[in-house]
Amino acid sequence: MKPRIFSVLFSATLLSAGLLPQMAHAASVSFIEPADGAVVSSPFAVKFGVSGMEVRPAGDMTPGVGHHHLFINEDSMAAGQLIPMDDKHLHFGKAQTETSVTLPPGQYKLTMQFADGSHHSYGPELSKTINVTVK
Repeated sequence: MKPRIFSVLFSATLLSAGLLPQMAHAASVSFIEPADGAVVSSPFAVKFGVSGMEVRPAGDMTPGVGHHHLFINEDSMAAGQLIPMDDKHLHFGKAQTETSVTLPPGQYKLTMQFADGSHHSYGPELSKTINVTVK
């Protein structure tokens, strides 16, 4: 067996056995609802998905866990940046995985950002942006 193939298989075995920490790049977030490009009526449901990380309430600083944030017409944030608390940066620090959003009619960019227990962004790798139209 070639050394590289052995290394990959060995690392995968250790990871699946829980002997290596999960890599942030192996994790991802997604919008379960609404779909990108959706036309919605206000209020509308937003459902968050995450894989490779665990959703836990704010304050939990265990590696590999965090909680969701929803940005309205804002881009993702660099890893380590503190997410502001304002009407454009919605926090779901009780480990919520869904919410109801009320917005006036118009076009919106929604960015989901996963962050650690102290609201520091995990970076663009753990964010997802969609566009919706509120009618």
